[in-house]
Amino acid sequence: MGVAGEKFQLGTVGALSLSVVSSVSIVICNKALMSALGFIFATTLTSWHLLVTFCSLHVALCMKLFEHKPFDARTVMGFGVLNGISIGLLNLSLGFNSVGFYQMTKLAIIPCTVILETLFFRKKFSRYIQLSLSVLLFGVGVATVTDLQLNAMGSVLSLLAIVTTCIAQIMTNTIQKKFKVSSTQLLYQSCPYQALTLFIVGPFLDGFLTNKNVFAFEYTPQVLFFIVLSCLISVSVNFSTFLVIGKTSPVTYQVLGHLKTCLVLAFGYVLLHDPFSWRNILGILIAVVGMGLYSYFCTRETQPKPTEASPQVTQVKEGESDPLIADSLNAAENGAAAATDEPLKVPMWSSKYARA
Repeated sequence: MGVAGEKFQLGTVGALSLSVVSSVSIVICNKALMSALGFIFATTLTSWHLLVTFCSLHVALCMKLFEHKPFDARTVMGFGVLNGISIGLLNLSLGFNSVGFYQMTKLAIIPCTVILETLFFRKKFSRYIQLSLSVLLFGVGVATVTDLQLNAMGSVLSLLAIVTTCIAQIMTNTIQKKFKVSSTQLLYQSCPYQALTLFIVGPFLDGFLTNKNVFAFEYTPQVLFFIVLSCLISVSVNFSTFLVIGKTSPVTYQVLGHLKTCLVLAFGYVLLHDPFSWRNILGILIAVVGMGLYSYFCTRETQPKPTEASPQVTQVKEGESDPLIADSLNAAENGAAAATDEPLKVPMWSSKYARA
């Protein structure tokens, strides 16, 4: 068991690392594409991401790198469409709200996920876990939330975006466990439905938010290069998202998303010379402390506790545990939203796993 557990741990840490690196990379790439080159069609771009991801996985299937495992078609279709809708709602939320309120929407995903898992899955979150999440959210809020401008339509869209994103991420975890499918198998089967949903609504949604036509855009070689690069990186982003949620939990994925947000802020300052204040630095430091506490308490609570042997029974029974993260987690991915990601002044690419 020791060797198997060690391999699983390394796999989890590898998934977390891959998620962070790929998500931060795609945010920087998309920021250059949208801010510098003016390609601000976020939803359409995400549909291309998913299409390229599906094609890449199909090639991998033909090369027998993973096994196709069909299961309940209605579940897959509903899951794929729900993911597509959540991405569209996140982009609409950014379009109708200020950047600060959009960041508050992303911050609300963690407490909403905790509430849903507590009510419907009877998961228990200790006071230490709740405290560490509170510290994390406070830090990210200090670092990222600036203006808060409320409006009725934006508030409704944000609420719908929060609920659909939480449900989609919880389903990502529960479907893998219920049907015993890997993250790759689930992503391969759900990708077409996600891509089709966004491919249909993307041009209309982007046109509504930007007053521009994605098909009338001037696709220069530089724009095409960054689009192709973004699509290639998205394969890693989508794969690692499903992998992280399957191996850990939706809450852990959201914690990782806020880590990616902090990294994006830091890289934006270093590489792109974005404005950076002491408030950003203080918020990032507080968030890092919260992430460290979360990782520590998760690891401590998932360690097996010694049980006292009964006088009549000499063999010690090992109790089942329902940890917040699967097995153990030694390292703590928007990210971020669609996700995970630093909000831009133009409609940004919103991760559906939410999101960088």
